[in-house]
Amino acid sequence: MRYRSSTSFNKAGFTLLEVMLVLLLMGLAAGYVMFNAFGASKADLLKSQAQRLQVIVDMASDFAVLNQQQLGVRFEADKNQYYFVYLDDDDEWQRIEGEKTYEPYTLPEPFTFTLNLDDLPWDVEDRLFDRDIFDENLSVANEGVEIGKEEEKKLPPPQILIMSSGEITPFTLSFNYEGDDGDDPVYYSVQNQDLPPLVLEGPAERPL
Repeated sequence: MRYRSSTSFNKAGFTLLEVMLVLLLMGLAAGYVMFNAFGASKADLLKSQAQRLQVIVDMASDFAVLNQQQLGVRFEADKNQYYFVYLDDDDEWQRIEGEKTYEPYTLPEPFTFTLNLDDLPWDVEDRLFDRDIFDENLSVANEGVEIGKEEEKKLPPPQILIMSSGEITPFTLSFNYEGDDGDDPVYYSVQNQDLPPLVLEGPAERPL
């Protein structure tokens, strides 16, 4: 089963799990605003960003199992942004649209992130996984495709795969604040080793 459009999804209604996710994200967002309003530390603000990703990826794993779909997370360091994708019937990665939770999210300044896979820094600009690495059962038969026929530009594949079994490819994502205006640097990390839930670590004085 592939990703269902937002129209059909909304007709089916929201599950309790999804309602809880929305409430949790609203709480994190409200907390972020309150932290800013009352001068909370950069460490608290950074932690809320790490928690956001932790919660959404764990929920996406449940979504992948319930719908038997391949999902992924794409990180773009140059935009300080990440977003979720799904694998369509043509084995092409597509953005998840119509579900605000999974739409592109930009990390607010002055925070940044660093993605590591298998303990090696991942260059989100130059290196891409082959689609075969994500799913051994993907069809690679393109015999009916006309060579030279240009399709619309394809999305780059995600660096993290959320499989229909619920497994998530291992990764460590470091959330960074390098320090300014007298504040010390602080770092948090979100880590996964095959199965959720993701682990949140920090604060630390150096990248985790």
